[in-house]
Amino acid sequence: MKKTPSIFGGACIIASVCVGAGMLGLPSSGAGAWTIWSILTICFTMLTMTVSGWLLLEAYKHYDLRASFNTVTKAMLGNSVNVINNLAVYFVGGILLYAYTTASGGILSGLAAPFFELDSRIWSVIFVLVFSFFVWHSTRIVDRVSVILIVFMSLSFIFSIFGLTVNIDLATLFDTKGTDSNYAMYAMGLLPVALTSFGYHHSVATMRAYYGDECKAKYAILGGTAIALALYLLWVISIFGNLPRNQFGPVLESGGNLDVLLSALGNVIESASVKQAINAFSIAAILSSFIGVGLGVFDFLADFFKFDNSKEGRFKSWAVTFLPPLILSVSFPLGFLKAIGYAGAVATIWTCIIPALLARKSRTMPNGQTGFKVAGGNVTIVIVILFGIATALFHFLAMFNILPAFKG
Repeated sequence: MKKTPSIFGGACIIASVCVGAGMLGLPSSGAGAWTIWSILTICFTMLTMTVSGWLLLEAYKHYDLRASFNTVTKAMLGNSVNVINNLAVYFVGGILLYAYTTASGGILSGLAAPFFELDSRIWSVIFVLVFSFFVWHSTRIVDRVSVILIVFMSLSFIFSIFGLTVNIDLATLFDTKGTDSNYAMYAMGLLPVALTSFGYHHSVATMRAYYGDECKAKYAILGGTAIALALYLLWVISIFGNLPRNQFGPVLESGGNLDVLLSALGNVIESASVKQAINAFSIAAILSSFIGVGLGVFDFLADFFKFDNSKEGRFKSWAVTFLPPLILSVSFPLGFLKAIGYAGAVATIWTCIIPALLARKSRTMPNGQTGFKVAGGNVTIVIVILFGIATALFHFLAMFNILPAFKG
Protein backbone atom coordinates (compact mmCIF):
# COMPACT_ATOMS: atom_id res chain seq x y z
CA MET A 1 0.00 0.00 0.00
CA LYS A 2 1.39 3.41 -1.01
CA LYS A 3 2.10 5.72 1.93
CA THR A 4 0.20 9.03 1.83
CA PRO A 5 2.52 12.06 1.96
CA SER A 6 2.36 14.02 5.23
CA ILE A 7 0.57 17.38 5.41
CA PHE A 8 3.66 18.79 7.16
CA GLY A 9 5.91 17.83 4.22
CA GLY A 10 3.67 19.67 1.76
CA ALA A 11 3.43 22.64 4.13
CA CYS A 12 7.25 22.87 4.19
CA ILE A 13 7.34 22.91 0.37
CA ILE A 14 4.81 25.79 0.26
CA ALA A 15 6.67 27.67 3.02
CA SER A 16 10.01 27.34 1.19
CA VAL A 17 8.39 28.69 -2.00
CA CYS A 18 7.00 31.71 -0.08
CA VAL A 19 9.97 32.65 2.07
CA GLY A 20 12.51 34.68 0.12
CA ALA A 21 11.99 38.19 -1.18
CA GLY A 22 9.48 38.97 1.57
CA MET A 23 11.86 38.13 4.37
CA LEU A 24 14.27 40.75 3.02
CA GLY A 25 11.73 43.35 1.83
CA LEU A 26 9.13 43.39 4.64
CA PRO A 27 11.13 45.29 7.32
CA SER A 28 11.89 48.25 5.01
CA SER A 29 8.45 48.36 3.35
CA GLY A 30 6.79 48.13 6.79
CA ALA A 31 8.88 50.87 8.43
CA GLY A 32 6.12 53.45 8.02
CA ALA A 33 3.32 51.20 9.29
CA TRP A 34 5.68 49.93 12.05
CA THR A 35 4.91 47.03 14.37
CA ILE A 36 1.13 46.80 14.95
CA TRP A 37 -0.03 47.85 11.49
CA SER A 38 2.65 45.75 9.76
CA ILE A 39 1.52 42.68 11.72
CA LEU A 40 -2.16 43.33 10.83
CA THR A 41 -1.34 43.89 7.12
CA ILE A 42 0.87 40.79 6.83
CA CYS A 43 -1.75 38.61 8.63
CA PHE A 44 -4.59 39.85 6.40
CA THR A 45 -2.47 39.28 3.28
CA MET A 46 -1.65 35.73 4.43
CA LEU A 47 -5.36 34.88 4.93
CA THR A 48 -6.40 36.33 1.55
CA MET A 49 -3.55 34.62 -0.32
CA THR A 50 -4.35 31.28 1.36
CA VAL A 51 -7.99 31.54 0.27
CA SER A 52 -6.98 32.52 -3.29
CA GLY A 53 -4.87 29.33 -3.47
CA TRP A 54 -7.90 27.33 -2.33
CA LEU A 55 -9.96 28.97 -5.10
CA LEU A 56 -7.40 27.62 -7.58
CA LEU A 57 -7.80 24.16 -6.07
CA GLU A 58 -11.56 24.43 -6.53
CA ALA A 59 -11.08 25.06 -10.28
CA TYR A 60 -8.59 22.17 -10.63
CA LYS A 61 -11.12 19.59 -9.39
CA HIS A 62 -12.64 19.36 -12.91
CA TYR A 63 -9.32 18.25 -14.43
CA ASP A 64 -6.79 15.43 -14.38
CA LEU A 65 -4.23 15.47 -11.54
CA ARG A 66 -1.49 16.31 -14.05
CA ALA A 67 -3.28 19.48 -15.24
CA SER A 68 -1.19 22.66 -14.82
CA PHE A 69 -2.13 26.28 -14.07
CA ASN A 70 -1.56 27.01 -17.78
CA THR A 71 -3.85 24.15 -18.95
CA VAL A 72 -6.74 25.00 -16.61
CA THR A 73 -6.60 28.77 -17.31
CA LYS A 74 -6.59 28.19 -21.08
CA ALA A 75 -9.50 25.70 -20.90
CA MET A 76 -11.68 27.78 -18.58
CA LEU A 77 -10.95 31.40 -19.46
CA GLY A 78 -9.65 31.17 -23.04
CA ASN A 79 -6.32 31.67 -24.76
CA SER A 80 -6.19 35.50 -24.46
CA VAL A 81 -6.53 35.45 -20.67
CA ASN A 82 -4.01 32.60 -20.49
CA VAL A 83 -1.46 34.63 -22.49
CA ILE A 84 -1.88 37.55 -20.05
CA ASN A 85 -1.54 35.15 -17.10
CA ASN A 86 1.64 33.59 -18.53
CA LEU A 87 3.17 36.99 -19.25
CA ALA A 88 2.42 38.04 -15.64
CA VAL A 89 4.04 34.86 -14.28
CA TYR A 90 7.14 35.49 -16.45
CA PHE A 91 7.31 39.20 -15.52
CA VAL A 92 7.23 38.42 -11.78
CA GLY A 93 9.93 35.75 -12.17
CA GLY A 94 12.08 38.12 -14.24
CA ILE A 95 11.71 41.10 -11.88
CA LEU A 96 12.55 38.90 -8.87
CA LEU A 97 15.72 37.68 -10.61
CA TYR A 98 16.53 41.34 -11.34
CA ALA A 99 15.98 42.25 -7.65
CA TYR A 100 18.14 39.38 -6.34
CA THR A 101 20.88 40.14 -8.88
CA THR A 102 21.00 43.83 -7.83
CA ALA A 103 20.82 43.04 -4.10
CA SER A 104 23.59 40.41 -4.30
CA GLY A 105 25.97 42.94 -5.87
CA GLY A 106 25.42 45.46 -3.06
CA ILE A 107 25.84 42.91 -0.26
CA LEU A 108 28.93 41.19 -1.75
CA SER A 109 30.53 44.58 -2.42
CA GLY A 110 30.00 45.55 1.25
CA LEU A 111 31.37 42.24 2.56
CA ALA A 112 34.48 42.43 0.36
CA ALA A 113 35.13 46.15 1.08
CA PRO A 114 37.62 45.55 3.98
CA PHE A 115 39.79 43.43 1.64
CA PHE A 116 39.45 45.02 -1.81
CA GLU A 117 37.21 47.44 -3.72
CA LEU A 118 35.07 46.14 -6.59
CA ASP A 119 32.01 47.79 -8.13
CA SER A 120 28.70 46.25 -6.99
CA ARG A 121 27.67 45.74 -10.64
CA ILE A 122 30.74 43.57 -11.25
CA TRP A 123 29.78 41.54 -8.16
CA SER A 124 26.28 41.12 -9.66
CA VAL A 125 27.79 39.72 -12.86
CA ILE A 126 30.03 37.32 -10.89
CA PHE A 127 27.06 36.22 -8.73
CA VAL A 128 24.88 35.42 -11.76
CA LEU A 129 27.61 33.66 -13.77
CA VAL A 130 28.61 31.44 -10.82
CA PHE A 131 25.23 30.52 -9.36
CA SER A 132 23.14 30.32 -12.54
CA PHE A 133 25.51 27.48 -13.54
CA PHE A 134 23.62 25.18 -11.14
CA VAL A 135 20.33 25.85 -12.95
CA TRP A 136 21.98 25.33 -16.37
CA HIS A 137 23.58 22.06 -15.22
CA SER A 138 20.48 20.19 -13.97
CA THR A 139 17.48 20.21 -11.62
CA ARG A 140 19.24 17.50 -9.61
CA ILE A 141 22.14 19.76 -8.66
CA VAL A 142 19.67 22.56 -7.80
CA ASP A 143 17.91 20.11 -5.48
CA ARG A 144 21.17 19.28 -3.67
CA VAL A 145 22.35 22.89 -3.44
CA SER A 146 18.92 23.98 -2.17
CA VAL A 147 19.03 21.44 0.68
CA ILE A 148 22.47 22.75 1.75
CA LEU A 149 21.26 26.37 1.49
CA ILE A 150 18.09 25.72 3.49
CA VAL A 151 20.09 24.06 6.31
CA PHE A 152 22.59 26.95 6.27
CA MET A 153 19.78 29.54 6.10
CA SER A 154 17.91 27.89 9.00
CA LEU A 155 20.99 27.86 11.25
CA SER A 156 21.95 31.46 10.44
CA PHE A 157 18.30 32.56 10.87
CA ILE A 158 18.05 30.90 14.32
CA PHE A 159 21.32 32.49 15.41
CA SER A 160 20.28 35.92 14.02
CA ILE A 161 16.83 35.77 15.65
CA PHE A 162 18.28 34.68 19.00
CA GLY A 163 20.80 37.52 18.89
CA LEU A 164 18.12 40.06 17.95
CA THR A 165 15.28 38.92 20.25
CA VAL A 166 17.39 39.03 23.42
CA ASN A 167 18.11 42.70 22.66
CA ILE A 168 14.55 43.79 21.75
CA ASP A 169 13.74 47.18 23.28
CA LEU A 170 9.97 47.57 23.79
CA ALA A 171 10.20 51.37 23.46
CA THR A 172 11.81 50.87 20.01
CA LEU A 173 9.41 48.06 19.04
CA PHE A 174 6.33 50.22 19.76
CA ASP A 175 8.00 53.52 18.78
CA THR A 176 7.01 55.20 22.07
CA LYS A 177 9.64 57.94 21.60
CA GLY A 178 8.72 58.63 17.95
CA THR A 179 7.29 62.01 16.90
CA ASP A 180 5.28 60.64 13.92
CA SER A 181 2.37 58.54 15.19
CA ASN A 182 0.67 58.12 11.79
CA TYR A 183 1.09 54.40 11.17
CA ALA A 184 -2.13 53.21 9.49
CA MET A 185 -1.80 55.38 6.38
CA TYR A 186 1.55 53.76 5.52
CA ALA A 187 0.12 50.20 5.61
CA MET A 188 -1.16 50.56 2.01
CA GLY A 189 2.41 50.79 0.70
CA LEU A 190 3.31 47.52 2.44
CA LEU A 191 0.69 45.45 0.55
CA PRO A 192 2.58 44.78 -2.75
CA VAL A 193 5.64 43.43 -0.87
CA ALA A 194 3.41 41.46 1.53
CA LEU A 195 1.57 39.91 -1.45
CA THR A 196 4.87 38.90 -3.11
CA SER A 197 5.81 37.24 0.20
CA PHE A 198 2.94 34.75 -0.18
CA GLY A 199 3.23 33.97 -3.90
CA TYR A 200 3.11 30.17 -4.04
CA HIS A 201 0.23 29.77 -6.52
CA HIS A 202 2.25 28.15 -9.32
CA SER A 203 2.81 25.27 -6.84
CA VAL A 204 -0.90 24.62 -6.14
CA ALA A 205 -1.20 22.13 -9.03
CA THR A 206 1.93 20.36 -7.71
CA MET A 207 0.33 20.02 -4.24
CA ARG A 208 -2.87 18.58 -5.70
CA ALA A 209 -0.93 16.03 -7.77
CA TYR A 210 1.27 15.25 -4.74
CA TYR A 211 -1.70 14.31 -2.53
CA GLY A 212 -4.18 13.27 -5.22
CA ASP A 213 -6.79 15.07 -3.12
CA GLU A 214 -7.92 18.72 -2.89
CA CYS A 215 -8.70 18.59 0.85
CA LYS A 216 -5.22 17.46 1.88
CA ALA A 217 -3.66 19.99 -0.50
CA LYS A 218 -5.84 22.67 1.15
CA TYR A 219 -4.38 21.93 4.60
CA ALA A 220 -0.82 21.76 3.23
CA ILE A 221 -1.31 25.24 1.71
CA LEU A 222 -2.69 26.59 5.00
CA GLY A 223 0.20 24.99 6.91
CA GLY A 224 2.76 26.44 4.50
CA THR A 225 1.42 29.99 4.59
CA ALA A 226 1.14 29.76 8.41
CA ILE A 227 4.83 28.71 8.71
CA ALA A 228 5.82 31.58 6.38
CA LEU A 229 3.69 34.01 8.43
CA ALA A 230 5.32 32.92 11.71
CA LEU A 231 8.82 33.38 10.22
CA TYR A 232 7.96 36.80 8.75
CA LEU A 233 6.46 38.11 12.02
CA LEU A 234 9.40 36.83 14.08
CA TRP A 235 11.85 38.53 11.69
CA VAL A 236 9.95 41.84 11.45
CA ILE A 237 9.46 42.08 15.24
CA SER A 238 13.15 41.26 15.83
CA ILE A 239 14.31 44.02 13.47
CA PHE A 240 11.75 46.62 14.61
CA GLY A 241 12.73 45.90 18.22
CA ASN A 242 16.39 46.71 17.49
CA LEU A 243 16.49 49.33 14.73
CA PRO A 244 14.53 52.53 15.63
CA ARG A 245 11.92 53.71 13.13
CA ASN A 246 13.63 57.05 12.56
CA GLN A 247 16.83 55.25 11.47
CA PHE A 248 15.17 53.71 8.39
CA GLY A 249 15.67 57.00 6.50
CA PRO A 250 18.91 56.04 4.64
CA VAL A 251 17.47 52.57 3.86
CA LEU A 252 14.31 54.02 2.28
CA GLU A 253 16.30 56.71 0.48
CA SER A 254 18.33 53.95 -1.22
CA GLY A 255 15.10 52.24 -2.38
CA GLY A 256 15.22 49.61 0.37
CA ASN A 257 18.59 48.21 -0.72
CA LEU A 258 19.65 45.33 1.50
CA ASP A 259 23.27 46.39 1.93
CA VAL A 260 22.05 49.70 3.42
CA LEU A 261 19.57 47.88 5.73
CA LEU A 262 22.32 45.49 6.89
CA SER A 263 24.65 48.43 7.48
CA ALA A 264 21.98 50.26 9.56
CA LEU A 265 21.35 47.09 11.59
CA GLY A 266 25.11 46.67 12.08
CA ASN A 267 25.30 50.13 13.65
CA VAL A 268 22.80 49.24 16.42
CA ILE A 269 23.92 45.64 17.09
CA GLU A 270 26.98 45.32 19.30
CA SER A 271 27.67 41.61 18.79
CA ALA A 272 29.98 40.94 15.81
CA SER A 273 28.81 37.31 15.59
CA VAL A 274 25.14 38.39 15.32
CA LYS A 275 26.07 40.85 12.54
CA GLN A 276 27.85 38.06 10.68
CA ALA A 277 24.87 35.71 11.17
CA ILE A 278 22.46 38.31 9.73
CA ASN A 279 24.77 38.86 6.71
CA ALA A 280 25.07 35.09 6.21
CA PHE A 281 21.30 34.65 6.43
CA SER A 282 20.66 37.46 3.92
CA ILE A 283 23.14 36.02 1.39
CA ALA A 284 21.70 32.50 1.83
CA ALA A 285 18.10 33.79 1.47
CA ILE A 286 18.96 35.68 -1.75
CA LEU A 287 20.92 32.77 -3.20
CA SER A 288 18.21 30.22 -2.32
CA SER A 289 15.49 32.42 -3.85
CA PHE A 290 17.65 33.24 -6.90
CA ILE A 291 18.19 29.55 -7.68
CA GLY A 292 14.55 28.58 -6.94
CA VAL A 293 13.02 31.38 -9.03
CA GLY A 294 15.69 30.89 -11.71
CA LEU A 295 14.79 27.22 -12.09
CA GLY A 296 11.07 28.05 -12.39
CA VAL A 297 11.66 30.72 -15.07
CA PHE A 298 14.22 28.46 -16.85
CA ASP A 299 11.69 25.59 -17.14
CA PHE A 300 8.88 28.00 -18.10
CA LEU A 301 10.91 29.54 -20.96
CA ALA A 302 12.33 26.20 -22.12
CA ASP A 303 8.74 25.00 -22.53
CA PHE A 304 7.59 28.31 -24.10
CA PHE A 305 10.39 28.43 -26.73
CA LYS A 306 10.45 24.61 -27.11
CA PHE A 307 14.20 24.42 -26.36
CA ASP A 308 15.38 20.81 -25.98
CA ASN A 309 17.28 19.39 -22.99
CA SER A 310 20.65 19.13 -24.77
CA LYS A 311 23.61 21.27 -23.60
CA GLU A 312 22.94 23.69 -26.46
CA GLY A 313 19.19 23.81 -25.69
CA ARG A 314 19.86 24.38 -21.97
CA PHE A 315 22.32 27.17 -22.84
CA LYS A 316 19.60 28.93 -24.87
CA SER A 317 17.19 28.56 -21.91
CA TRP A 318 19.91 29.90 -19.58
CA ALA A 319 20.51 32.92 -21.84
CA VAL A 320 16.84 34.00 -22.06
CA THR A 321 16.38 33.41 -18.30
CA PHE A 322 19.39 35.13 -16.75
CA LEU A 323 20.85 37.60 -19.26
CA PRO A 324 17.89 40.07 -19.54
CA PRO A 325 17.61 40.57 -15.71
CA LEU A 326 21.42 40.84 -15.44
CA ILE A 327 21.71 43.43 -18.25
CA LEU A 328 18.85 45.47 -16.71
CA SER A 329 20.37 45.20 -13.23
CA VAL A 330 23.78 46.47 -14.41
CA SER A 331 22.22 49.22 -16.59
CA PHE A 332 19.36 50.36 -14.31
CA PRO A 333 19.93 49.24 -10.69
CA LEU A 334 16.52 50.11 -9.17
CA GLY A 335 16.13 49.83 -5.40
CA PHE A 336 15.25 46.37 -4.06
CA LEU A 337 11.86 47.52 -2.68
CA LYS A 338 10.82 49.16 -5.95
CA ALA A 339 11.55 45.96 -7.87
CA ILE A 340 9.65 43.81 -5.34
CA GLY A 341 6.77 46.32 -5.46
CA TYR A 342 6.49 45.87 -9.25
CA ALA A 343 6.50 42.10 -8.76
CA GLY A 344 3.67 42.38 -6.21
CA ALA A 345 1.56 44.66 -8.43
CA VAL A 346 1.75 42.28 -11.41
CA ALA A 347 1.53 39.12 -9.27
CA THR A 348 -2.03 40.19 -8.31
CA ILE A 349 -3.10 38.90 -11.75
CA TRP A 350 -2.12 35.26 -11.14
CA THR A 351 -2.40 35.15 -7.34
CA CYS A 352 -5.77 36.89 -6.87
CA ILE A 353 -7.73 37.83 -9.99
CA ILE A 354 -7.25 34.68 -12.13
CA PRO A 355 -7.85 32.20 -9.22
CA ALA A 356 -11.08 34.06 -8.31
CA LEU A 357 -12.31 34.09 -11.94
CA LEU A 358 -11.47 30.37 -12.31
CA ALA A 359 -13.47 29.50 -9.17
CA ARG A 360 -16.41 31.60 -10.39
CA LYS A 361 -16.34 29.77 -13.75
CA SER A 362 -15.94 26.41 -11.97
CA ARG A 363 -19.22 26.91 -10.08
CA THR A 364 -21.16 27.28 -13.34
CA MET A 365 -19.81 23.98 -14.76
CA PRO A 366 -21.39 20.52 -14.36
CA ASN A 367 -20.58 19.20 -10.85
CA GLY A 368 -19.32 22.68 -9.96
CA GLN A 369 -21.38 22.71 -6.77
CA THR A 370 -20.15 19.28 -5.61
CA GLY A 371 -16.78 18.13 -4.31
CA PHE A 372 -14.18 20.60 -3.04
CA LYS A 373 -15.59 24.12 -2.69
CA VAL A 374 -14.32 27.19 -0.82
CA ALA A 375 -16.80 28.60 1.72
CA GLY A 376 -18.24 32.10 1.52
CA GLY A 377 -19.89 31.96 -1.91
CA ASN A 378 -19.43 34.97 -4.19
CA VAL A 379 -18.40 37.18 -1.25
CA THR A 380 -15.08 35.29 -0.98
CA ILE A 381 -14.47 35.69 -4.73
CA VAL A 382 -15.23 39.44 -4.62
CA ILE A 383 -12.95 40.01 -1.58
CA VAL A 384 -10.01 38.25 -3.29
CA ILE A 385 -10.49 40.22 -6.54
CA LEU A 386 -10.82 43.56 -4.68
CA PHE A 387 -7.73 42.76 -2.61
CA GLY A 388 -5.76 42.11 -5.82
CA ILE A 389 -6.97 45.30 -7.52
CA ALA A 390 -6.32 47.42 -4.39
CA THR A 391 -2.78 46.05 -4.00
CA ALA A 392 -1.89 46.84 -7.64
CA LEU A 393 -3.55 50.27 -7.34
CA PHE A 394 -1.61 51.14 -4.17
CA HIS A 395 1.66 50.27 -5.91
CA PHE A 396 0.98 52.56 -8.86
CA LEU A 397 -0.30 55.37 -6.60
CA ALA A 398 2.93 55.10 -4.59
CA MET A 399 4.92 55.14 -7.85
CA PHE A 400 3.40 58.52 -8.79
CA ASN A 401 3.87 59.85 -5.20
CA ILE A 402 0.10 59.99 -4.58
CA LEU A 403 0.22 57.64 -1.57
CA PRO A 404 1.78 58.94 1.66
CA ALA A 405 5.41 57.74 1.74
CA PHE A 406 7.40 57.30 4.95
CA LYS A 407 10.84 58.95 4.69
CA GLY A 408 12.29 57.90 8.05
